[in-house]
Amino acid sequence: MAVTDAAIDKIKQMILSGELTPGSRLPKEADLAERLGLSRNSLREAVRALALINVLDVRQGDGTYVTSLEPRLLLDAMSFVVDFHQDDTVLQFFQVRRILEPAATAMAATSMTEPEIDELRGILSALPEDPSVEQLVANDLRFHQRIAEGSGNAVLCSLLESLSGPTTRARIWRGLTQENALEKTREQHAAICEAIASRQPEVARAWATVHIAGVEEWLRNALA
Repeated sequence: MAVTDAAIDKIKQMILSGELTPGSRLPKEADLAERLGLSRNSLREAVRALALINVLDVRQGDGTYVTSLEPRLLLDAMSFVVDFHQDDTVLQFFQVRRILEPAATAMAATSMTEPEIDELRGILSALPEDPSVEQLVANDLRFHQRIAEGSGNAVLCSLLESLSGPTTRARIWRGLTQENALEKTREQHAAICEAIASRQPEVARAWATVHIAGVEEWLRNALA
């Protein structure tokens, strides 16, 4: 089990056991990390992950609280973590994406106009140097959406857009738990963009395949 997942599991057990109740405040970071046998960094990542799915509420200058939900609703929110690791449906969405998106990327390399390519580069440059996971995923979604639009095929673009929602949570989870996820994403996005800009459809197709297959392989390992 990944370190972040283990940290999440320990906090989850505190909530499910009633040790932490809805609306209660988590102990100070240093105290909780020591108590759970975690590094402060691992605890911090776990808190970020649980805040993303609305289990925890981080209040700047005040502390971190368990969201004031009914126990049933709280368990529903927590079930995302379980579902993610037990349901391989999301993997099937990535498999379909790996089939369709390289084709759209190759088409974009021949059909995107220069202003559209400049816009694609602008999306990449808009990502901050040290982005949050939310910023990274939002930028990733916009980048791939722009390429799908640039394919010039409205049906293909619509199909790829429909795959976006079911894979967003997995992308967030990857950003939180995979080492070097930011660096890999930046490098591969830049390579895809340059292949499109230099009008090399097969190179663009290859980079898109590498990019999506890498995420799919990470997901397969996470599910295993």
